[in-house]
Amino acid sequence: MQHMNSILEAFIRQAERTPDKRCVIFGGRTLSYAELAFAARGFGRALTSWGLKPGEGVALFLENSIDFLVAYLGSWWAGGTVILVNTAYRQVELRHILNDSSARICITGDAQRPELDRVRDDLRALERIVETGDDMQRFIETQHVPAREIVPELGLPRADALAVIGYTSGTTGQSKGAMLLHGNLIANAQAVCAAWHWTQADHLLNMLPLFHTHGLMVGMHGTWVAGSSVELHRKFGAATAYERLLGGGFSMFFGVPTMYTRLIHEAHVRKERPKPIRLFVSGSAPLSPDTFAEFETLFGQKILERYGMTETVMNTTNPYSGERRPGTVGLPFPGQEARVVDVRTRRLVAPGAVGEIEVRGPHVFAGYLNQPTATADSFDAEGWFKTGDLGCISSDGYLTISGRAKELIITGGYNVYPREVEDVLLRCPGVAEAAVFGLPDAEFGECVCAALVRSDPGLSAPAVIAFCKEQLAGYKKPRHVAFVEALPRNALGKVQKHLLVKMIQT
Repeated sequence: MQHMNSILEAFIRQAERTPDKRCVIFGGRTLSYAELAFAARGFGRALTSWGLKPGEGVALFLENSIDFLVAYLGSWWAGGTVILVNTAYRQVELRHILNDSSARICITGDAQRPELDRVRDDLRALERIVETGDDMQRFIETQHVPAREIVPELGLPRADALAVIGYTSGTTGQSKGAMLLHGNLIANAQAVCAAWHWTQADHLLNMLPLFHTHGLMVGMHGTWVAGSSVELHRKFGAATAYERLLGGGFSMFFGVPTMYTRLIHEAHVRKERPKPIRLFVSGSAPLSPDTFAEFETLFGQKILERYGMTETVMNTTNPYSGERRPGTVGLPFPGQEARVVDVRTRRLVAPGAVGEIEVRGPHVFAGYLNQPTATADSFDAEGWFKTGDLGCISSDGYLTISGRAKELIITGGYNVYPREVEDVLLRCPGVAEAAVFGLPDAEFGECVCAALVRSDPGLSAPAVIAFCKEQLAGYKKPRHVAFVEALPRNALGKVQKHLLVKMIQT
C-alpha cells in the first residue's frame, strides 16, 4: 500500500485520481470526492483567515452530517487539531473538555448549541462558535476559494503532527484527552483496509456517531483510504437499517452489539430477508455468542468482531477469510502487536490465563493531553501500551476480553472477572440484561454485586443467586442483586458501571 503521512493526504489523492467518484451520501444528497474536497478546503481557508494557527484546537460538537465531514477535513486543511465532543455531553463534560483542550473555536449544530451557550462564560479559551447551516456558510464565504486547487497552502500534515484529541469515556473520573497523530490514524486505516479487503468497489452503510472512533476513524477513514463510498445517517434506526439493507447496493455494515440485536428483532417481525453482504463488523462492546449465532441464522453472514479503543483506534480483528470465533476479538491487525501480562508482575502469562492486554505499533497514540504522569504510567520501557482491559490469548492467538482491569473484583483474596459472572447471569431464565461490579465489604474487601433487567417480573434475587451457585464457585456468585429498569449505557452501548455503583449505593 502506498506510503502516506495522513488521512488528509489519502483523501486528497483520491480526489485527484477520481474527482467525480461518489464519496458520501447523506439525507438524499450525494457528494463526489472533488465536491467534498472543495467544501473542506473552503472551510479550511476560512479557519486560516479567521486566525487559527497550526496545531490549535477546533472542537466538533455536532451530529452526523455533511457539515461534520467538511469541518473535520477542513480543520486539518488549516493545520488544526480536531477535538471530538460526544453529542450526549452536557455542562460538566463540556466545561472539562473545552477548557482542557484549549479549543479556540467550536463547530456545533442547533440541537447542541443551547447546551454550549449554558457554559459559554466558563470556557476560557473559546473565542468563536460556528453553527452548521447558514452560519457556517457565511463563515466559509468570507474567503474566495480558487475553483480546483485542493492542496493546503501549509502543505500536507506531517506524520508526527497532532491530528485528533479524542476524550476517553471517563468511567473512573474525568475523561482524558488521547492525542492521536496523523501517522497513527493513517497506519491504522491502512491496516484495517488490508485486513478487511476494503477496496474502492465497497459501499458502506454507516449509522454510527462520527464523534466516536468506530464511525469516524474506522468508517470514514477506511472509506477515504480505500477510495470507496459511504451512505451516512444521522443515527441508527433498526427499521431504517433493515430497509436500506433490503434495498441492496451495500457491501459493508458496521455496528455495535445493540444494533445487531435490534436488527435480529426486526428480522423476526418481517418476512423478507436482506441478501448477504460482504462484511458485517461489530465492536465497541462485547458481542454475545448467542447474538452471533442467531444473526448468522437469520442473515446468512458471520459477524466479524474486532477490538479497539480511543487511544489506539483498532487493535485486533477476527480474520476476514479464516475462522470468526464467537466470543473472541481475533488477532492483531497487520503491523501491530498484542500480548497479555500478569496484572501485578507484568510478566507474560500462559495461553488461556487472564491478565492485562498490552498493545504496540504505529497505531498507538502519543499520550494524554496535559497528563504526563498518566502517560508515563500507561507505557512500559519497550513502548507497550497498557490498555486497562483484561483478557486471555488462546494457544492459536485469538484474544478474548474479560473486562476492565479497574473493574476486577477481589473478594476474600480471590479474583472475580465480571464478564464471567455476567455470561452465567444471562443464561438465567428471566434475565434480559446483566452487569456485575464490586462494592466495598468490611469482611471480604469487596463483594460481588449484580444489576439485572428482568424479562420475567416474577424473578427474585434468591432465585438468581441460587442459579449462580450451581454454575460458579461460591466466591463468584453475587451476594447482592438489584433489579433496574434499564442499564445506563453510553452512546455506543457500553454499560456505565460507575453510574450503576452510584445508583445502587444511593
